[in-house]
Amino acid sequence: MTEILLKTLPFFALIGLGWGAAATRLFPPEGAAWLTRFVFYFALSAMLFRFAAGLDMGAIFDPRFVAAYLAGSAAVWAVALWIARARGLTLPEAAMEAHSAMTGNTGFLGVPMLVVLLGPAAIGPVLMVLTIDMLVFSTLITLIVHGARHGGLRLAAVLPVLRGVAANPMILAMVAGLAWGGLSLPLPGPVDDFLALLGAAATPGALFAIGASLAGRRLARLAPSAWLSGAKLVLHPAAVGLAAWGFGVDPVAAGVMVVAAGLPVAGNVYILAQHFGLAQQRVSTAILISTAASIVTIPALILLIGA
Repeated sequence: MTEILLKTLPFFALIGLGWGAAATRLFPPEGAAWLTRFVFYFALSAMLFRFAAGLDMGAIFDPRFVAAYLAGSAAVWAVALWIARARGLTLPEAAMEAHSAMTGNTGFLGVPMLVVLLGPAAIGPVLMVLTIDMLVFSTLITLIVHGARHGGLRLAAVLPVLRGVAANPMILAMVAGLAWGGLSLPLPGPVDDFLALLGAAATPGALFAIGASLAGRRLARLAPSAWLSGAKLVLHPAAVGLAAWGFGVDPVAAGVMVVAAGLPVAGNVYILAQHFGLAQQRVSTAILISTAASIVTIPALILLIGA
């Protein structure tokens, strides 16, 4: 456990550095937003394209893996929704809590960290988790909120949602990379060097940005936020692990899926919460609690899967 903790420590140290820089005003509040944009649109997209270009579709798309992750994640989503509704929350607010309980920080934390910690075999499973979260569950929460607020789903409301998902730079980078690899096209040396150089900025940039964005958050609504954090860090990996066993997923891919499911609540969940005006304080606090707690829980999951 100590050895794994020491391996993960530099990643969380970068998050802590970003937090400290923002908390002491050495890094201005607006800096986190601009750094996030750089990572999202450029550095992380370069990393994802380069990863995907080295894969074939069979390496990233395994029907059993997809079914297991969807089943486990949907189960956690349904439990969180039921509990929120039992507390008297409206459907949109309950759906936002459910989204928080199973949407991990796969893009900014999972891709850079898990590929380093778990090796190249983690690339395909991590990209698949990222794709499912964005295509399925981010679309689901948006459609539920639109439907509840407008008395049902209309085509005029659905199309912008689908266009937004399709235009996500991480989706575009992965699709373009897979297409490039599928055509067996070699990456010219200068292009590969450019992508490697730009992609190398994704890990420190993303982790620093995560920390800087946490500096402005305050602990509030602790009880529901602690429940959401526990669901994300414990219930979600347990559910997908059980589903992976039931669907007979390859043990290596299943292990990566479990650790990916144990990532803390994603920062983009707060962006959605702000956009819709739903559960902002609970989501913000859950991001803070789950990120801090994941310093211990992620090494424990890696130890559990025997990586």
